[in-house]
Amino acid sequence: MAVEEAKPGCQSLCGNLTVPYPFGMEEGCYMERNFFIRCDNSSTTEPPKPLLSTSNIDVLHIDLDGELRIRNWVGSDCYNSSGPSSSFQTWLRSGLYNISSTKNKFTAIGCDTIAIITGTTGQDYTTGCVSLCGGINDVSDGSCSGIGCCQASIPRGVRDYNISLGSFYNHSTVLTFNPCTYGFVVEEGEYEFSTWDLNRTDDNWKLPMVLDWTIGDQNCSEANQDPETYACKDNTVCHEPEFGNGYLCRCNDGFEGNPYLSNGCQDKNECEALNPCNSTCHNTFGGFYCSCPEGYEGDGSWPPGWKWLQS
Repeated sequence: MAVEEAKPGCQSLCGNLTVPYPFGMEEGCYMERNFFIRCDNSSTTEPPKPLLSTSNIDVLHIDLDGELRIRNWVGSDCYNSSGPSSSFQTWLRSGLYNISSTKNKFTAIGCDTIAIITGTTGQDYTTGCVSLCGGINDVSDGSCSGIGCCQASIPRGVRDYNISLGSFYNHSTVLTFNPCTYGFVVEEGEYEFSTWDLNRTDDNWKLPMVLDWTIGDQNCSEANQDPETYACKDNTVCHEPEFGNGYLCRCNDGFEGNPYLSNGCQDKNECEALNPCNSTCHNTFGGFYCSCPEGYEGDGSWPPGWKWLQS
């Protein structure tokens, strides 16, 4: 288990967020500048708010297995009887981070909606969707298949996006119940379409999404050639993400802690954590073994399934 620990001597909390190394909130507390988390503790912010680097993007959670949950703005394109009335364009320039292709969806809401998402960092791409409907009775809560709401997949290996929103008829045929189009990247399971959203008129809407992070651009074998910069410390194993460049570190089996800190991965006491034996359990460095009392034979372990039947 990766334990969310900051570098010794460094601040670990910003509001309700624990900021583990390689991330940090002060110079000398993060591995590199791209892992900087800005803690906004101004008088207008209570509790303090963690932000991604120098941006105004909220950071919700940092997972040492390579995920970063953020909350970003929803884009909008609104109309009234005279035509276009307001628009809010949303984008993300993550640089270091891949936008997770497996845990996010590009989503658009509207009954006269053209939604396009493009990017050039990591991969050049353009994709999008169209959503149409003639009346409020055409749409169904929870359905996002092109009638009031549509979705498209995020391509693999992309690190930025720009959302463009448009309309076929300036919403003139649906204006009474749908004045605006909305477009956003959102973590799967964190948004469910509601017919009430067709009548939204606000531009202060944020939703969560998932970014993937790694260390550098080298693979494990390349990074291991330079002990000075290699991020995986004692009692760790290096592994490479399924998508994208770079590498991540994990504690070896039998150890737990933060694999990016010196002495960060410590021996785990399986005897206390797992109760794996039906007699005497002996913790060892990186493992354990069971033994039977004198006069008994066997390996001292619970028979398969027996422990769970007793719990």
